[in-house]
Amino acid sequence: MKAVIKKHILKITGTIVGAVAGYLYFHFVGCASGTCPITSNPYITVIYGAFMGYLLFDLFKKKEHGTN
Repeated sequence: MKAVIKKHILKITGTIVGAVAGYLYFHFVGCASGTCPITSNPYITVIYGAFMGYLLFDLFKKKEHGTN
């Protein structure tokens, strides 16, 4: 279990940071009218933020050198 966490620590951290950022965006900016498809629902905003955080932090992973 520790090896899996250690191998994917950037992805896990990015997902958590993105989810928190998504919630903070919903809370402080949000959508006043309720017609915004992403920011009107806190669950969708958190999921979207988590996905974006995962993708952003995945950019910083080290490249693995294969035997090809």
